[in-house]
Amino acid sequence: MKLKRFSLTGLVTAACAMLAACAAQPEATAPADPGPIAVYGNVQTFEIAPVLLAAEHYYPGEATVRMGSIANLVGAPPVPGFGEEGEADVATNAETQALRYSVENPNLRIVMTVTEGLYRVVARRSAGIESMADMKGKRVATIPQTSAGYFFKLMLEREGLSYDDIEAVSIVPLAGMTEALANGEVDAVVIWEPESENAAQVLGDDIVVFSGEGVYRELFNLNTTAEKLADPETRGKIVQFIRAILDASEEVRSDPARAQEMVRISGEFDADDVVDSWEHHGWLAAVPDDLLDVLVVQEQWLAARDEREPRSREELATLIDTSVYDEAVALGASE
Repeated sequence: MKLKRFSLTGLVTAACAMLAACAAQPEATAPADPGPIAVYGNVQTFEIAPVLLAAEHYYPGEATVRMGSIANLVGAPPVPGFGEEGEADVATNAETQALRYSVENPNLRIVMTVTEGLYRVVARRSAGIESMADMKGKRVATIPQTSAGYFFKLMLEREGLSYDDIEAVSIVPLAGMTEALANGEVDAVVIWEPESENAAQVLGDDIVVFSGEGVYRELFNLNTTAEKLADPETRGKIVQFIRAILDASEEVRSDPARAQEMVRISGEFDADDVVDSWEHHGWLAAVPDDLLDVLVVQEQWLAARDEREPRSREELATLIDTSVYDEAVALGASE
């Protein structure tokens, strides 16, 4: 799949200052143009929809969204096939990647959850799969070190199975997973949208689906670093961008058409696939109460994979800094 630079420029507004002047107790206001902000994330995912919309229509300055990840926050090499060079002010990723990168970069900070990804296992019934227990010995297209791989691990464990009981097949670009399923090269697909939906469509009546409801949901977060939060100018940009995401997410929940079109263009998706896959996401734009709990449990899995000691709950708690989120909430919705 072709990668590309995806740039979005917002418009400047001044209504907040006028409203604050009229209020009996003035609310927090922000500069009309906080300055340009560099945003990196996987623009070929649906989870990033509120970020794209925020950058284009709600951030009161210039916001540039490029293909990338947390790697762009810490100076790590881009993930092959999923990133480009450049330094981020903020970056999106699932909680899995924040945990992975923060081992060597403890200055990483999760500042909010943008979207919840609701995963599922899509399998071929004719391969002898009627239940998750039947996954034993099957070839499964997934990426074990990602949030999707972690979800599948949890689903297997519920049946007393592990990755040792199946053959995990990593396929990049992800569109190849659907093709492999169609050709009978794999028996199931466990990945984020729209490839899950594409896999479901390929199988037709031969499909069996195992929902992850109540087992796991991906926390697609906005991340930055402690150094960027400590810099007043950069911090101001981040606060304003979070405010933009809050406002954009409200639009996504009430009328998703504009966000769906932006995702279609950025990911080069089919419009029907976008609509069909939309329901497998929760447009949260908040800080989940169980965010630290999720990190603590998932850290055990990653530590075992990396053959290292897991970090303590207290150590993991330092990765979460919601102060800029609180400041963004205090700004109030844009008019």
